[in-house]
Amino acid sequence: MFDTVVIATDGSGSAERAVEAALDLAARFDATVHGLYVVDTGEVETTPEEVREALERALATTGGRALSFILEAADAEADEELVTAVREGNPADEICKYAVEHDADVIVSGTRGRHGEHGYLLGSVAEELVREAPMPVLTVRQLEGEPNPEREDV
Repeated sequence: MFDTVVIATDGSGSAERAVEAALDLAARFDATVHGLYVVDTGEVETTPEEVREALERALATTGGRALSFILEAADAEADEELVTAVREGNPADEICKYAVEHDADVIVSGTRGRHGEHGYLLGSVAEELVREAPMPVLTVRQLEGEPNPEREDV
């Protein structure tokens, strides 16, 4: 049923749970796994010039860690074929394009599960994916009280 699974990751706690779910799904169907990190160029472009270079480095580091997590988790499974990639642009658009280019059967993405008006006003990559992707999207929510790696240093 699933030959190609794309994991869209941003390195967050919810993305780590999504990695686990995606690898389990891929193992059940002997599917190829694609780990994808997208550098949000809109975020970079709207950052003040004096901190833009530091933000770009931080995003590259985050992307490297996120993809390393997928590689390490997949190594534990050892049955899946794994491909990793980094793209730049609008995250939802780039994830959809990548999934179409690689004939993905499903996109797996984490979500922080925000509710209320702020979740809708601010939007989210997961929400855009669910609305726009031409294939099924499995969203995996970060559990309440679960550690959030991107907030550990704050």
